[in-house]
Amino acid sequence: MKSFKVLLIATMAIIILQACSPADGDFGGTEYMPDMGHSVAYEANTYNYYYHNTWDKASTTDLWKLSQPRLPVNGTVPRGYAGVSMASNATAQTAMMDKLRGASSTNEIAVPLSGNAPYYYADTEEERLRATAEIIDNPFPITADGLARGKELYEIFCGICHGNKGDGNGYLVSDDNSNAVYPAQPAIFTTDEFLAASNGRYYHAIIYGKNVMGGYADKMSYEERWQVVHWIRALQAKDQKLAYDENVNTLNETFGTPMSRMSQVADHATDEEGESHEAGHEGDDGHGEDHGEEHGGDHGEGEHK
Repeated sequence: MKSFKVLLIATMAIIILQACSPADGDFGGTEYMPDMGHSVAYEANTYNYYYHNTWDKASTTDLWKLSQPRLPVNGTVPRGYAGVSMASNATAQTAMMDKLRGASSTNEIAVPLSGNAPYYYADTEEERLRATAEIIDNPFPITADGLARGKELYEIFCGICHGNKGDGNGYLVSDDNSNAVYPAQPAIFTTDEFLAASNGRYYHAIIYGKNVMGGYADKMSYEERWQVVHWIRALQAKDQKLAYDENVNTLNETFGTPMSRMSQVADHATDEEGESHEAGHEGDDGHGEDHGEEHGGDHGEGEHK
């Protein structure tokens, strides 16, 4: 009996020591109940069966969910571009961009200039109409660089159906393509309907797609989508023999603001504030004189009495 106890104690000691054996070479070592002492590490966008961290099939499902890309919290405001386009001049714009890029001082932190911007409209017909009615302004000014990038992206993702001229005669439906079997006529952006359409109609379609067209939210960033909208407006202006560029917009002022006017807008706002401030001081001076005269007369009458 005594020898059995000794053997049992020795066996338990060996098991305990083996359970806490250190790592050596290719052996990573073992621990008893490792999840109690270490958090489970997850690889982003990677799904795998972590043997030591998964106890059953149900937890594998949870692991799959945790490995997927996550959306930002509702109400998250994307960082970057704040105040750049409304800066009063080119020097101020450069200073703002330097600050965002972390170049203004040794302690600055660079800010991502284009990230995930929340979009509060669902993929339904009712929400499409709401986006069309509510989204009016393009948040980016019309610039030569932006139009160049918009043109490139449009011809990559859109032109094959809508045509590089926006005339709805892309290669997939063109007579030049003998194998064209596209099931629907792509939208013709140069028609009166699409000339009058708001920016929101285009942006919503880029996000979710429409009819047989798929969405491009995963292929173009927030800014890229808006630059494509700018280029569509430029195509419409060209068809109408109008202008839509960094210097002038004779197509429709609500569709976009040329970069050349952004500093003018800022200067005009500053001038108005200055004029209002000066007018306020002039009003105060006039009031002070009247106030003084009135009281002066009262005091004089008091002394006379």
